[in-house]
Amino acid sequence: MAVYTDVSDEDLERFLSQFPVGTLVSFKGIAEGVENSNYLIATDDRNYILTLYERRVAENDLPFFLGLIDHLAAKGLSCPTPVRTHSGEVLSRLAGRPAALVTFLDGIWVRRPKAEHCHALGRAMAELHLAGADFAMTRPNALGVDGWRPLFETFADDADQVRPALGGQIEAELSTLEEAWPRDLASGVIHADLFPDNVFFKSGELSGLIDFYFACNDAFAYDLAVSVNAWCFETDLSFNVTKARAMFDGYQSVRQLTDAERQAMPTLARGAALRFLLTRAHDWIHTPKDALVKPHDPIPFLRRLWTHREMTSAADYGLAAAP
Repeated sequence: MAVYTDVSDEDLERFLSQFPVGTLVSFKGIAEGVENSNYLIATDDRNYILTLYERRVAENDLPFFLGLIDHLAAKGLSCPTPVRTHSGEVLSRLAGRPAALVTFLDGIWVRRPKAEHCHALGRAMAELHLAGADFAMTRPNALGVDGWRPLFETFADDADQVRPALGGQIEAELSTLEEAWPRDLASGVIHADLFPDNVFFKSGELSGLIDFYFACNDAFAYDLAVSVNAWCFETDLSFNVTKARAMFDGYQSVRQLTDAERQAMPTLARGAALRFLLTRAHDWIHTPKDALVKPHDPIPFLRRLWTHREMTSAADYGLAAAP
């Protein structure tokens, strides 16, 4: 989350008048993240999050994202819920941007996750996968395996500016993973970006999931692979198998993984590391030096990728064979 687009008091009050949310008390920008402009809105009714959509979020994808969180919330998953205008719409415009208002989710994200946090995340992820099973809309994963090479081509000539020989390493990984990628795993709606800052905890319990703007239809196990990369590496980038085992155990307390999903985990985890290396390298090269938000360093995901290349079995990830 960040603020790229400023909003005046008058424009905000006009925008909020479309919604049954009471009277504006205060608002402030939220500085974290890199994708959209976000504001915390306080009214005499309750708190809300206002999002103005920018950058990678295509406007024609917004009905999917907003419809999905509405569907998941109705299924009992704790996530933000879109607020409808008096005329029943969930999407409007503000300051020349598509904009939506969603309910505020209480809690904080954990900077140093422990095994118990990973277990709770795994369980919540499985609940998300099951809750999304009957969601009628679909959205391909634009940042899935078939999108990696086109993304790489947008910065391939400059890749070695990030790190010497990075371009050749990425090219080799792409060739390997495009050939090895499993394409027949159990699939459905996934979050695709469940990093710690998108998972809230309150009083030690998981209180909800946020930021569904990379959600799509893809392999369920790939969602786990993304979070293995995000949650199970320490600050020195060593892999913590105890955290990974806890995440898988939490997931399987709700939904059992198939043998094919288990066997595919080394490839999926390697691919997830490459996906974030690619997007972060792209942003590192193409983000202007005077941008409001500094892009994430891509090299930690290169180092994760090196780790995954040495891991060849599900057992290396703490994932036991099917009972």
